[in-house]
Parts: sequence; structure tokens; C-alpha cells
Amino acid sequence: MSNPFRYFNSSPEVICLVVMMYVRYPLSLRNVEDLLAERGIDISHETVRFWWNRFGPMFAAEIRKNRVAHMRGYPQWQWHLDEVFVKVNGKLCYLWRAVDHEGEVLEAVVTAKRDKAAALKFLKRIMKTYSRPQKIVTDGLCSYSAAMKEIGNTDRQAVGRRLNNRAENSHQPFRRRESVMQRFRSMKTLQKFSSVHAQVHNHINQERHLVTRQVYKHRRSAALAEWRALAA
Repeated sequence: MSNPFRYFNSSPEVICLVVMMYVRYPLSLRNVEDLLAERGIDISHETVRFWWNRFGPMFAAEIRKNRVAHMRGYPQWQWHLDEVFVKVNGKLCYLWRAVDHEGEVLEAVVTAKRDKAAALKFLKRIMKTYSRPQKIVTDGLCSYSAAMKEIGNTDRQAVGRRLNNRAENSHQPFRRRESVMQRFRSMKTLQKFSSVHAQVHNHINQERHLVTRQVYKHRRSAALAEWRALAA
């Protein structure tokens, strides 16, 4: 494959750092520009925008490919599905998210409606990638039940008031980024950013509250090393 960095004056390492800073942390384009300037890297906020649009999906696709290959080797135990309202140019649309039992975001899909067709599209997209799980936890939205019935998954669905907290909590990192970005201007941009953000968050997030300091440092170093390898 041809080198995607060949026409850029900046090094792949700098581009990789910029994309991670903008997507992973709640920073605006100008915040990233100022932080890099303090470190002697002179780029404009529009360059940050261009780089994340150009390379963010590429990095996310590589992370996703490695994770899917690993996850398909194990039985899918339980998924959590949920959807939230997102405003795009003053109009409401819906961001659907699927999370596994360990909190890994499997898929993020944006739709204009919250009906059976949208739920069916969402479910088919996940199952095509990850195969069928043993159990699917949802909220009480009727669209899920109708979609499950059509694909023959009714016996695997679980609905409960607090059973779906894992999926609802998975929206929080995205909500923080949405606030900094001052909302989105198109569904296409929302879909691109939510997909990239989900994969980068999966990769960097190490759930430090569940492990010792030494284990966390080791996992963090390994994750950063893998991230830098994307620019190799």
C-alpha cells in the first residue's frame, strides 16, 4: 500500500499525536494548536481539522480491524444497545451505540429516525461484523422488539430498567466531546466523528479504577506503542 503520509511536510508521528489529542481528549481545534505551539510545533487549527478528517478514519479502521479479528475468536456473550438524541443544525437525529459486556464500543450508527427500520439496520450491521451474541440488553423502545422479532432474536432480548446502564454510561465520553465541539453541522460529520471517537476511546481507555498502578502503566504504555505503530 502506498504511504498515506508521503505528501505531508510534518512527520507521521506528529500527525498521529495531533489526531489522538483532538479525538481522545475534550479539546477544541484551537486548544490543540496552542498545546502544540507550546511544544514547538507550529500548525494552524485548520490543519488539525484536516488531519483528523483525513487520518482519523484510517487509524480507527486499523484499530477496529485488529479488535474484530480478536473478538470473533471468542463467543459473544452479551451486548447492550442504546440510543441518544443528538442535535444537528437544530434538528434531532439519533446516535445508536452497541457495547459489549466489558464496555467496549462495538458500533456507533447515526439515523434520522428511531423506528423499526433504523433499529433493524443497526442490528444487522453489528451482527454482520461480530455474529450473534447470546444475549442482547435494550431499553423499552418498541423498535428493538419489532426488529428482534424480524431477525428471530426475540428469545435473546432482555429489557430492564437498570440492566442497560453500561450502554447509557458509554455515551458520556462522546457527550463531553460534543459539548466542546459545539454540536455538529451534518449527519455525515457526526457519523464519522462518533465512529472514530469510539475506536480511539476503546484503544486508550484502560479502566484504571479496576487495576493496580503498575498494571495500568504497563497497559497504557502498550496502548500508546500500538497507537504510534499506526504511523509506521
